[in-house]
Amino acid sequence: MKTGLFRSLLALPLVFVLIFTSATMASPAPSTNGKTSMDSIITYDDMINSLDRIVHTSRNEIDVFTLAELDKYEYDKSEQGRDLYVAKVGNGPTKVWVQSRIHGDEPYGTEATLEILKNLGSNGSAKYQEILDELTMYFIPMYNPDGSEMNIRRTILQDEEGSIDLNRDWAEDGFAAKESRAFYEFWADIKPDYAIDIHHQGLKTMYDSDEPVTMSLGISLAPGGPTLPDIEDYDEVTRKMQVHVYDALSKYGHINIDRYNVGSPGNYYEIDIKGGVVSAMMLGLNYNDLNPENHSHPAIFFETSGNTRDGNLGQKSRGALIRQNTEGIEALLTGIANGEMLEADADRWYDIPSVPLSGYFTDY
Repeated sequence: MKTGLFRSLLALPLVFVLIFTSATMASPAPSTNGKTSMDSIITYDDMINSLDRIVHTSRNEIDVFTLAELDKYEYDKSEQGRDLYVAKVGNGPTKVWVQSRIHGDEPYGTEATLEILKNLGSNGSAKYQEILDELTMYFIPMYNPDGSEMNIRRTILQDEEGSIDLNRDWAEDGFAAKESRAFYEFWADIKPDYAIDIHHQGLKTMYDSDEPVTMSLGISLAPGGPTLPDIEDYDEVTRKMQVHVYDALSKYGHINIDRYNVGSPGNYYEIDIKGGVVSAMMLGLNYNDLNPENHSHPAIFFETSGNTRDGNLGQKSRGALIRQNTEGIEALLTGIANGEMLEADADRWYDIPSVPLSGYFTDY
């Protein structure tokens, strides 16, 4: 959920329209120039092999399947015909959806989710056992396999010309891509209680500092904004989710966290985007009468600084950037499982570092 996706946004909920370029959207502070080799970036085949190894070496049951194997959806493969993989683990009453690499040039969520699956499968500690007992988790390590193989943000449509940002395809007039329809039907079937979406963003530094940001925490419908306060208790719960993650990660000296926003110096905005996938989850999108009960749930996203389009993957090491996602996801899963997440002070979300904001940036 970084620079490019906002080029398609239409207007602000104000009396003027803002036009952002890739330069102005890059970061809320001067960019850094870290470089990371792409030789180690995980491929689609690497993911499949890793899932196979995890299944065969795990002491706890991990069910890895493709949507095609379920044999119940009109669409169950990617635009280019690749299988869409899901790993299900845990037997608890609370269901959590964890998706990564919906943008093909944002790889570290895939590696983080694979590492978590390995931990859940083989680590016998009380922490992991509690997660397995209280939660049923659905991990999607590579939502966009075609874009991942091509190292592009979007995916290429096969039945018509052009490409599509899969993170903008869950909408009443959307679902241009086969994988969007497939994952939406699966989501509507399992009806999760929470969702976590893992992304990358451009390089940035902390406000009024040259310290590099390694992760931004985001909510696609702005707390206290035009939309979220009117949807269940998600305004409060999403802030609790982020405060819980922020507290868990702040103890690590190599992790610098701020709140996700867009804009340029003097004009930064909180996003209130109804067209994104996690927004559709919170809004209870009922596309083609596949979600007639308008099931919905709170969702947040992580943005690791750096992407692979230009080889820029941040100042921190690959291992450190993957580890911050692993730690953040595991902290949230633990907090949901033991109830501590819901005990967090939602108002402390406003204490998470942020640039001064001028309003809301919307797509409606």
